[in-house]
Amino acid sequence: MDNLQIYRLFRRMNQYPNLLGLMRSIFMDVLSQRGLVTRDQLYAQALEEIQKDNLPATESNRQEYIEALIDIHVAKNLSPGDIENYINLARKRDNAQTLSMLVNRDQASSEEIVRALREFCDIPKGEVYITREEAEGIRVALISRFISNQLPFISLAKNYITIRDADGILQNTLLSRRRPGKLGGKAAGMILAHKILLPTLEQKDPDLEGLVRIPDTWHLNSGVFSEFLDRNNLYLFHTYKYKDRENIEKGFLRIEEQFKFATFSPEVLDDFRKILGEIGEHPIIVRSSSMLEDNFGLAFSGKYLSVFLTNQGDLETRLSNFIVGLKKVFASTFGPDPILYRRDHGLLDYDERMAMVVQKVVGRRFGDYFFPFAAGVMFSRNVYTWNPKIQKEAGLVRLVFGLGTRAVDRVGSDYPRMVPLSHPQLRPEVTADQIRKYSQKLVDVLNLKTGAQETIDFRTLSASIDHPDLFYAVSIQDHDHLAAPLFKTQDLDRGERCLTFENLLAKTPFASLARKILSRVEAAYGRPVDIEFAWDQDRFYLLQCRSLSLRKEHQKVVVPDDMPRDRILFTTQSGLSSCLVSDLEYIVYVNPRTYDTLPTYEAKMKIASVVNLLNKQFEGRRYALMGPGRWGSNDINLGVRVTYSNINKTKLLVEIAFARAEGTPEVSYGTHFFQDLVEADITVASLFPDDPAAFFNEEFVVGSENLLEAIAPEFKECEEVVRVINVPAVRDGDFLHVYMDASSRKGLAFFGPRQEDGHAPEGEQNGKEHLRIEGDHP
Repeated sequence: MDNLQIYRLFRRMNQYPNLLGLMRSIFMDVLSQRGLVTRDQLYAQALEEIQKDNLPATESNRQEYIEALIDIHVAKNLSPGDIENYINLARKRDNAQTLSMLVNRDQASSEEIVRALREFCDIPKGEVYITREEAEGIRVALISRFISNQLPFISLAKNYITIRDADGILQNTLLSRRRPGKLGGKAAGMILAHKILLPTLEQKDPDLEGLVRIPDTWHLNSGVFSEFLDRNNLYLFHTYKYKDRENIEKGFLRIEEQFKFATFSPEVLDDFRKILGEIGEHPIIVRSSSMLEDNFGLAFSGKYLSVFLTNQGDLETRLSNFIVGLKKVFASTFGPDPILYRRDHGLLDYDERMAMVVQKVVGRRFGDYFFPFAAGVMFSRNVYTWNPKIQKEAGLVRLVFGLGTRAVDRVGSDYPRMVPLSHPQLRPEVTADQIRKYSQKLVDVLNLKTGAQETIDFRTLSASIDHPDLFYAVSIQDHDHLAAPLFKTQDLDRGERCLTFENLLAKTPFASLARKILSRVEAAYGRPVDIEFAWDQDRFYLLQCRSLSLRKEHQKVVVPDDMPRDRILFTTQSGLSSCLVSDLEYIVYVNPRTYDTLPTYEAKMKIASVVNLLNKQFEGRRYALMGPGRWGSNDINLGVRVTYSNINKTKLLVEIAFARAEGTPEVSYGTHFFQDLVEADITVASLFPDDPAAFFNEEFVVGSENLLEAIAPEFKECEEVVRVINVPAVRDGDFLHVYMDASSRKGLAFFGPRQEDGHAPEGEQNGKEHLRIEGDHP
């Protein structure tokens, strides 16, 4: 029997004759580590056997006998499973050496590296691995070659993304045949967060393993984009970023047009067909994943385009629609918003490249509509703390029914459910009327029949489909009583349905799971994060993860209680952060009352053009921008429709809402628009003049001299709506200063002498009028 075991061992080892020496070296280490035989004992045994056989103790004889003895000891003392593991370890080390050489060689093609990676991963994983040092070197090389070359990302990702993970990712990646490229920031963040939560080589948390998923995903590396530019001679568009702002905006229209006529090579089209064939007739989203996107500290939130495709019909029809969507995302690389964002953050000279993430949309089909049960975005830090019970460190979720677009964009008069994860069922509204008023009323869905994304009234949608999970989404209004259904079989038609998600938060693991996910990922990142997600059929789908930009706040800003009324511009109790904005020289005031009376869409869009022009004119000046409702809303009746590039030079953005009920939620927190303001260090203040606890000196802004005609004579007809005020000119040399304190929920905008260093001048430092900053200094 011993001879049979030795024979089987030798036959298995002989399948890899070039690795026999490496195998025996590994076996010798194992025998010694297990205390079965030491090297000295083995050498002594070999010499003894040589002497018994009357052979000379030459080097070759000693080596031959040592090898034979190693084989005998292994066959006798190691199990077949152990033997297989260590033979495979020799194969891994050999393949790892080849892989390491290729992935670190600039001249090696992607195909060569992917082939070597596949050969390594074809070896069974087993229970014995190459050393940490060997693995780490290859991980770093693979990550920097194919995923991201951002050093902060690499230093973190190498601890979670394994060699086998890289192989799995690249099996679903379209790599350019002609140009090198990477997967980009959005793909990198999603992959890393997934592996933090569900590591390949470590024991998984059963809660996370059972509930956390990522959608089926395919990647197009940035080389595909580069190859597209090469083929169509579009590289000159990279110089557009150096044009002035006005020409960037005009030039983008030409870029979009030329992209429409550009083509892909036949082999790339075949690659697209293969991907679409694997996906089948299932809705997809084509998402940007640029090299700079989702970086630590600069997220590029919403700067580049993502396109939903219903992906229905025959393959050629789906391919045609896919190419149209792909070109739109490619073209967005050269859009005004991302270029000006890069200019503001010192990234203009970076050679930005665009990769793509193609994902199956999470959700189910209901009639002609396709959508997930819920989606949204969640944050590991919650600065929207309207109640002292709320713990910032527990995080916050913006939650909507249907597609998550309504959670990350400013969507007019609609509201997501804001969920503080320390107290998930706590909400800022108190009465049933308030809850109903500030609940979601419209749902974003994909219409598979028309092939378009649509927005539908929730009541109309819920009445036309039989959604099995409405029990978790709605509360029922019965006269003055609003309550979530008590049991799943309850008739939901006996009263008006209102989206509250009470039962999702109270009767499913969603809230506790969200908190655990945020905690795990933040701990790994070493900084706050935000995560976009979908929730469907009791599963959490991770869609995107990035580091969260937080405003650097003062620990506490002490706001005086007895500032003379004639020096106050406004007071508010709706501040989101503790901050100080001093020495504001100009105020641009968009009058909410006259804006509301503008009769046409075109007239209101002209106001956005005025704001855009003034923002350019005031570059390098300190100015405040005040106006109606929600800046950046896609509902032009509720706020001026601006983007980041239209307001990026202001220091203070004030949202004014007349005739609002007490307790209005501050729903801008967490949107892409809000994140832009945070990263640009633009302070946001909400002002509700009809709130008895607030004050607004409206007479000052409507009665002071208006400089609009002098600055922008082409917009003279807008003077009744837009007012430009030089504060020192009308306030005897005083400037506007704004102090906001989150802990006391107080905000004060007042006129006073220039401060420069963020502190009140000596003449103001007496009694209660002295404005003190406790903690960090600005």
